[in-house]
Amino acid sequence: MQRSNISAPIADHNDTIFSSIELSRKEWLVTVQSPDRDKLSRYKVAAGDHVGLLELLNRIRERAERRLGRKLAVVSCYEAGFDGFWLHRLLVAAGITNYVFDPASIAVEQRGRRAKSDGIDGEVLLRTLRAYCRGEPRVVRIVRVPSREQEDVRRDTRERQRLIGEQTAHTNRIKSLLRLVGIEPGNPRRSDWFKWLSEQRDWNGQAVPARLVAELKREHARLMLVREQLAALEQPPRAELSPAAAEMAKRRDALLQLKSLGAAFSGTLTNEAFYKDFRNGKQVGSYFGLAPSPWKSGRTDREQGISKAGNPRARQAAIELAWLWLRHQSNSALSKWFLARTLKASKRIKRIAIVAMARKLMVALWRFVTAGLVPDGAVLKPVKA
Repeated sequence: MQRSNISAPIADHNDTIFSSIELSRKEWLVTVQSPDRDKLSRYKVAAGDHVGLLELLNRIRERAERRLGRKLAVVSCYEAGFDGFWLHRLLVAAGITNYVFDPASIAVEQRGRRAKSDGIDGEVLLRTLRAYCRGEPRVVRIVRVPSREQEDVRRDTRERQRLIGEQTAHTNRIKSLLRLVGIEPGNPRRSDWFKWLSEQRDWNGQAVPARLVAELKREHARLMLVREQLAALEQPPRAELSPAAAEMAKRRDALLQLKSLGAAFSGTLTNEAFYKDFRNGKQVGSYFGLAPSPWKSGRTDREQGISKAGNPRARQAAIELAWLWLRHQSNSALSKWFLARTLKASKRIKRIAIVAMARKLMVALWRFVTAGLVPDGAVLKPVKA
């Protein structure tokens, strides 16, 4: 598994060049604070010009080293977003210490009309970077960058989620078109559905109109294509797995041993969350966005619900799995805990309690895939002969 990319604070800022990269689709704005100059410097680089970016940072370092007569380190940062993590890997490979910031964790002014521009954002990133390197606590959250292999493995899960949405959209569209003429849609996901449709008649004994049939054929063809692609994703990869992918496959197979967990849930949880090197259960709950968000100030003390600050795909799977866990693992300690606290409770209270159970369940599953600790009372699937 990949180690955390969070390093210790930098002791000597006088021997460090700090830079922030404000990314956009047209150009990158690089804001630099060098120990040989008293002011900030700004440079523009064409978006995606990684060669120009490295040349710029090397020129700045060489100039500063000539003036100061000593070696200098370069530390950079940028916000996680559209450009992903390839830039981080490029900078690290070039010997530059880089941090990827969680944009939602960067403090901003609370004015009603605050000024905002790429230049201002670059300065904010630079100040945040210097504060983090000084060791100030909770100044920003650092994104733990997955390895290239780990990032590639989770493509299957995300493509599958997108294809399922497309499948639902095409199916609903076909059903709504037939409802317009008063014909029951049947099951459009069958490959022989059109043969069945040709025999259907409306209330007046008439067949489906010609132009509507043509539209349904195009819609059904797209639906069949999506279903073919979904079936292809279910096939296991034939290529030899890298060490990171093999470790993820091992954790996915471990989850498959538990009753109520199938290939879809096991793959989603592993690819989206359990490949990470969490240090404790609090980090697990925080990453899933299932941690509580208290609001306390003076005499005010109330709960705002879960933070929803983590991975939305993992959080959705966690809550869905919690309901399945109640059905298929009814004798487990977690299910008994939920049932004891929701006895005679309303549906609203049960929906709130299932979130708390989902958080406990994810921590239990993380311990299972990392340490082999089976959740208390959980039932494993029978071993196939």
